[in-house]
Amino acid sequence: MSKLGNLGHKLHRGEISYDFVAKRKIWYGLSILITISAIIGLAVNGLKEGIEFSGGVVLTTQKTSLSVTQVQNRISGDTGGHSATVQKLGNGSVRIQVAGLSTDTSNSVQQKVADDLGVPKSKIDAEIVGPSWGNDISNKALEGLIIFLVLVVIYLAIAFEWRMALAALIALLHDLTITTGVYAIVGFEVTPGTVIGLLTILGYSLYDTVVVFDGLKEASRDITKQTRFTFSDVANRSLNGTLVRSINTTVVALLPVGALLFIGGGILGAGMLNDIALALFVGLTAGAYSSIFIATPLVADFKEREPKFKALRKRVLTKRAQDAAKARQVEDGGAAGDEAAEQPDDEDATPAAAGVAGPRTPGSAATAGSRPTRSQPSSRSNRGGRGRSSGKRR
Repeated sequence: MSKLGNLGHKLHRGEISYDFVAKRKIWYGLSILITISAIIGLAVNGLKEGIEFSGGVVLTTQKTSLSVTQVQNRISGDTGGHSATVQKLGNGSVRIQVAGLSTDTSNSVQQKVADDLGVPKSKIDAEIVGPSWGNDISNKALEGLIIFLVLVVIYLAIAFEWRMALAALIALLHDLTITTGVYAIVGFEVTPGTVIGLLTILGYSLYDTVVVFDGLKEASRDITKQTRFTFSDVANRSLNGTLVRSINTTVVALLPVGALLFIGGGILGAGMLNDIALALFVGLTAGAYSSIFIATPLVADFKEREPKFKALRKRVLTKRAQDAAKARQVEDGGAAGDEAAEQPDDEDATPAAAGVAGPRTPGSAATAGSRPTRSQPSSRSNRGGRGRSSGKRR
């Protein structure tokens, strides 16, 4: 744990970093693959609307020893031609949901189910939802979602700029598509709890995105006046600085949501908890992913298409190439100096010793292998023979 803490501090201070922005094509490809899978799931399975949207009846029995399979077999054919969803609740009771029923046929279905289970009709609680009310709920939910997205785009465009607003909108649509696709693949019903969960995850996703955008806005101020970093470099530094915070926020939020989904919904059999918890669990995970791997790299792509940031990138890359060339020259010079220092410096390594004529010095041999010249006196008078005639002695 201490190592993770030190890693987080180093990321925040910029001592180490991971280049998310440079590898954005990988993240884009992965997101496209997941999004296409979600769209295929939606097209094949479709969304399973709860009775709150499609209309129908929910019948809840008292505590019974019958299993889900036994209840399904007994009521088969007595649900007005519609499929029934049977769920065992935590207190031992059974919840039977029949979607698409009108108000007129709901009473007759309730009576038939009571007869099939061998209990009085008064012992079965019935909740009837009309189709028109479900359509109104669907329309209101869609209107609320559209209004939310529009307000978010307007706020981000004012607080930051339109490029960041567009990147945030793409990330939100990415999260919504994945969450609804998982709902279609798993087969969970879409209920008002699902809508609540979707709106909640959009808030969480925006929180992480706005935190990164705020740091990026401060770090990129007057960025064109220097030649050390491109906009992508600054965006990546801002992302690494908030990475640990985003991960911690997501993990802390996923822990209680996971408890609701796997314990409350799976073990206790609470239907409404399943609807909310699944949307939150999938949406929080997708939101954390999109904030890190989608929103910020998209902003870097959008910004670096501007002429001033194109020119900045060119200057930065040119300066880096010049610095690299200077570094290579220094390394080459150092290597040459080291090579010269390794040559032997004894007298045998002189050019004369190697058989090559070198500059003559007094007292040195002219060439290798030649006899040394002897210094002769300039005249005999230097030896005291002044006044004598030359010739033999008598």
